[in-house]
Amino acid sequence: MTATIFIISGSIVGIGLGILISYFILKQTLTKRSIILLKKAEEDAEIFKKEKILQAKEKFLQLKGEHEKAVSEKNQQILATENRIKQKEGTLNMKLEETNRRMNETTKQKDMLNKQLSILSQKKEELDKQTLIQKEKLETIAEYSQQQAKEELVQLMQEEARAEAMVLVKDIIEEAKETANIEAKKIVIKSIQRTGVEASVENAVSVFNIENEEIKGRIIGREGRNIRTIENLTGVDVIIDDTPDAIVLSSFDPVRREIARLSLQKLVTDGRIHPARIEEVVAKTKKQIEQEIAEIGKRTCIDLGIHNLHHELMRMVGKMRYRSSYGQNLLQHSKEVANLCAIMAAELGLNPKLAKRAGLLHDIGKVPDTEPELPHAIFGAQLAEQLKERPEVVNAIGSHHDEMEMNSLISPIVQVCDAISGARPGARREVVEAYTKRLNDLETLALTYPGVMKTFAIQAGRELRVIVGADKVTDAQAEQLSFDLSKKIQNEMTYPGQIKITVIRETRSVNFAR
Repeated sequence: MTATIFIISGSIVGIGLGILISYFILKQTLTKRSIILLKKAEEDAEIFKKEKILQAKEKFLQLKGEHEKAVSEKNQQILATENRIKQKEGTLNMKLEETNRRMNETTKQKDMLNKQLSILSQKKEELDKQTLIQKEKLETIAEYSQQQAKEELVQLMQEEARAEAMVLVKDIIEEAKETANIEAKKIVIKSIQRTGVEASVENAVSVFNIENEEIKGRIIGREGRNIRTIENLTGVDVIIDDTPDAIVLSSFDPVRREIARLSLQKLVTDGRIHPARIEEVVAKTKKQIEQEIAEIGKRTCIDLGIHNLHHELMRMVGKMRYRSSYGQNLLQHSKEVANLCAIMAAELGLNPKLAKRAGLLHDIGKVPDTEPELPHAIFGAQLAEQLKERPEVVNAIGSHHDEMEMNSLISPIVQVCDAISGARPGARREVVEAYTKRLNDLETLALTYPGVMKTFAIQAGRELRVIVGADKVTDAQAEQLSFDLSKKIQNEMTYPGQIKITVIRETRSVNFAR
């Protein structure tokens, strides 16, 4: 037991001594390494310090060089400026000397002129005295004062001038009477010769060509629903008969015919022909036609050189493309009148641009969005006045059919040119105009009843289709409306044959599954 304790104690003492010796050895090692690292750090710091000093010296030398260069350039600029100032100073001194010299010369000339004026003034006084003496001597000899002689002479000259003027005026009036008619005819003939336009004839039908007969059946649809939808939406009578590879679109309104034609073209190209698709295509086509109308109006104004025209008037000018007057295309007629007015105004020494503007707009009362009760000339004048047109243009529009009094020289020119354009052989057809007016009256008559939303005169005026609101008109009222319309048309209108009145009342319930 004692030996064991002794061994353990010896081991502990040995371990302690080992640890102590290891500590001293490690301490000495670390001390040496610390000294080495410290020396190395001091050497690195010294090297870094020297490098930084060298960099600072280099930067200083660089900045010093740049500064000296800038100072040198600045000194050169200062020297150049000083040289320019010296040159200008020398030039100014020379000019100043020249100015002083001229002023001296001017002063001398002024003195000489004053002397001459003084001499002339003295001579004038002497001359006036001599003249007065001569006048007094003459008055004494003639026993007649100067004022009396002057009055009699003036009176005599006035009488002679008045007599000569009367003779001259009489000759001018007689010559004007002889040549006025000849000159007027020359101006009109020149204007007509310089504006040659082909005769235009408007038709009431359009032909839509198709590739094969199968398309006719698809356009008709099951139990005719497609063709009924097209006719109800466009107001055009779609005639599908035995004519090969063709469908006839009949309507007095060219805009409706064009909408129907373009819609059919899109439907046939797309291949999907059913009522919902027809409604979508017709709606898009109507927007397309409106854009085309605006573009036609804008292009017409550019072609004619008419600027700053109100956009609404420009739209109505484009709408003329789809209107006719006695079979004559209204836009073509208005362009022809505008050119004639410009030529005639130039011949007469007036403003050709103003005359051209009035000529283009003279028939805008024929293309309203609603049917007015006023004559088209008065309505057009009111419309132009509302859209801030010039008074001369407004008066020319309103007076070209003598509904208003003419108060400018442009107005008779527009009236004459309108007559020239309309009176050309083959330009107009009274029958087409009367037919169009009858169909317009037929549609307008039906629109006066409450609950009526749309009206379409189709089948060349032999059928009137009236579309009413389902929430405003009942079935019984629709029947009564058809009867009332037939009686009113019989009593108020003149027409050949008979007219069929069809009142359509439709209820639709639409929902979307999302």
